[in-house]
Amino acid sequence: MHKLINHIGIILLLILTSHTIYGQQLEGTLYEINEDEKKQVLAGATIYWQNTSIGSISDSHGRFIIPRKNQERHLIISFIGYQSDTVLIDKDQTILELILQKGKELSGVTITSNESTYISSRPILSQRITTEGLRKAACCNLSESFESTISVDVSYSDAISGAKQIQMLGLAGIYTQIMLENTPYIRGLAAPFGLMYIPGSWMEAINISKGTASVINGYESITGQIDVNYKKPETNKEKLFVNVFLNSMLKTELNLNTRFQIKENSSSMFLFHFENQFLKSDHNTDGFIDSPLNTQLNFMNRWDYSIPNKMEGRTLISYLYENREGGQMDFDKQKDHLSTKAYGLGIQTHRMNIISKNGLLLPGKHESLASILSFTYHDFDAFYGLKSLHSQQLSAYANIFYENFIDKKEHHKIDVGMSYQIDGYNESFNDSNSLRIESVPGIFAQYSYILDDKFIVIAGLRGDVHNLYGFFLTPRLHMKWQMLNHTSLRLSIGKGYRAPNLYIENTSLMNTSRVFVIEEDIKAEEAWNAGASITQTFKIKGKESTVILDYFYTHFNQQTIVNVDRNPQKVYFYNLNGSQSFAHSAQIEWMLYPFKGWEIISAYRFNYVRQELDGKLMEKTLNSKHKALLSLSYATKFEKWKFTVSGQFHGKQRLPATASNPLAYQRADYSPNFFTLNAQITKKFKYIDIYVGAENLTNYKQHHPIIAAEDPFGEYFDSSIIWGPIDGIMIYTGLRLTLK
Repeated sequence: MHKLINHIGIILLLILTSHTIYGQQLEGTLYEINEDEKKQVLAGATIYWQNTSIGSISDSHGRFIIPRKNQERHLIISFIGYQSDTVLIDKDQTILELILQKGKELSGVTITSNESTYISSRPILSQRITTEGLRKAACCNLSESFESTISVDVSYSDAISGAKQIQMLGLAGIYTQIMLENTPYIRGLAAPFGLMYIPGSWMEAINISKGTASVINGYESITGQIDVNYKKPETNKEKLFVNVFLNSMLKTELNLNTRFQIKENSSSMFLFHFENQFLKSDHNTDGFIDSPLNTQLNFMNRWDYSIPNKMEGRTLISYLYENREGGQMDFDKQKDHLSTKAYGLGIQTHRMNIISKNGLLLPGKHESLASILSFTYHDFDAFYGLKSLHSQQLSAYANIFYENFIDKKEHHKIDVGMSYQIDGYNESFNDSNSLRIESVPGIFAQYSYILDDKFIVIAGLRGDVHNLYGFFLTPRLHMKWQMLNHTSLRLSIGKGYRAPNLYIENTSLMNTSRVFVIEEDIKAEEAWNAGASITQTFKIKGKESTVILDYFYTHFNQQTIVNVDRNPQKVYFYNLNGSQSFAHSAQIEWMLYPFKGWEIISAYRFNYVRQELDGKLMEKTLNSKHKALLSLSYATKFEKWKFTVSGQFHGKQRLPATASNPLAYQRADYSPNFFTLNAQITKKFKYIDIYVGAENLTNYKQHHPIIAAEDPFGEYFDSSIIWGPIDGIMIYTGLRLTLK
């Protein structure tokens, strides 16, 4: 590993900086609280960016729209009878509410967002799930945060481990880049359980982008990008936040966030998460624990700091420990570990991550220097019946780039920079051992043409040299054209690559009797993605509703084929080698606000995913062609009560071939269609929210999810063919305490 350490030492010499953002506009509504403690719009107030002449005036409905440029963060509100004050706005925020108490200073302003989800004005099609949207579900972690969208599919990867996987544009989550505040985050050994490492109470918002992302963020994004924004001490006014959660399976959670103001321009936040599942249950009487026993401890401390008009930055340090046990009900880890007495699963994880981002404003009015540094250590120690997998990952990532608007009107912008990613893997699977180092230096350039947010073109190109797979050339192009006042067209095309990690990305197949057969040296995956979308907005009683129609096509030049159809007792890994593999995905979504307090989200998605297996073009397994969503939300005045009901229709999925198994161990060619329903009620008090909800109210379950459950060490055992819920109705309750 000394070579890896030397590479990391080089990285630590790079400057640390943070990302800048693209030009957009800020839309808001200004209210006051009258003597009856009711919200009332405030018309005629002046809103403008600090040290600029860019401003707006709130209309008769309290609404305002103000252009947003690259550097602006401080919004000043001025109104007769109130003391002018400055509000710090999040870089990514595009919609907000400002509420102030009548007769009091504006320093009491709070920023809220009633919409649970909205479409960003960026050229790349991006949907933002807000804090309000995150709280409409149990939202214990990132994997449970997509109830209000069908852009991301979430399902269990197998019936034993409790791991969840996602799909975007009909393809596995490994083709989606998962970021933490614009920094690559869930990758490598985090692939099986990484979605469950991000607590819901830590998140401020989630940005979901479809198609290839900016070249600034690397070459890995093929089908999309999920960027998680954590709560920030500089904008979050919670001095103390506590969330306690309990469900009907006796899973408990405790979340605690607190912030500290260190100096005028520096602040810190501590975030803590604990969860525990200690109860064994077997409601389907197959002899296996329905939900694995699990204990997770997760800590994060972040510092945000700035020197006004000179620099700003943030540093995040986190540590996670998780212990997960599953298998047969009578499995005892102390007695039955790696024995045939009872089938068991055990996974122990240690993960440490450091991210530091700092930005420097250069003397030129429109220039900045930005970079990111990230360091990750991940230890994954697991056994699956008689199989064992122990992997260690040591990774470092650095990205430094320069941004400049090359004209005074800020129509032309360039970004140029360099990045370096290094990953060291020490892996032991059963009796085999391997040490692999992936070193990838890269350079990139991106040009943006911005015409007052009416027409934007972003053209980017990057080149990376992978020490194992050679040269990656990544071109990407994005365009947004606002054809009419409320109609926008977006187009994108780009290429993406990824380096496969066979064992950790296929841990669901560890909980089977399948033998892993690697037929050849596996190459890097390479694919093109192209997409188009139309966004139409319109007003209903003063609220802006949105309809989005999008289509994306993904074509693989090279792909790692995981063939589970050739033989139910084996899984074959090999390269695409000129065969066909592609995916079509089309979606229509409607976000409607018809009456005060009401939100209706409806959507339909169609996937057509094909892959050539052994000379035959076949439908991708465990992928639903049709999916639909309807979500209804209502909030009473001042949001004292909130009600949410959401239902999802799941179309049939092709299942892996089992026809050669004995009749008792065969499964149908396709799963049935099914429907799931979730609901939640929240009661808001002054400092406390109490919520009660239920998931899978229809109590729909996949029967006999484990093949040959009675003979887990036999040749037909398979727990990986999961197409529907494996748990029945789950009721939960919780309490949120917020002190500001």
